[in-house]
Amino acid sequence: MAHRTRLVEQVHDHMDFLVGTVSTKGFSFPAFNITTKVEGKTHSRHIRKNLVPLVRRLTARHRKLKLLLLELAEVNWQLINAEVDLR
Repeated sequence: MAHRTRLVEQVHDHMDFLVGTVSTKGFSFPAFNITTKVEGKTHSRHIRKNLVPLVRRLTARHRKLKLLLLELAEVNWQLINAEVDLR
């Protein structure tokens, strides 16, 4: 149960996130975009140069959050099979 508590805390710590991929475009000067899929369509948004480090950090949090949720789901499944009340 301590492992689950730690995972829940880590999930909570990663709630400030952005979904998408940071990419560059342009040959004469670098321009940055964040690209996401919305209902099967690709959407890109421009990222101001000064915000690129923040956006990269927030997209990395999203990747970490997905891994944490998968791990938490496995722990929850094991606890349910052990008949532990998760409420």
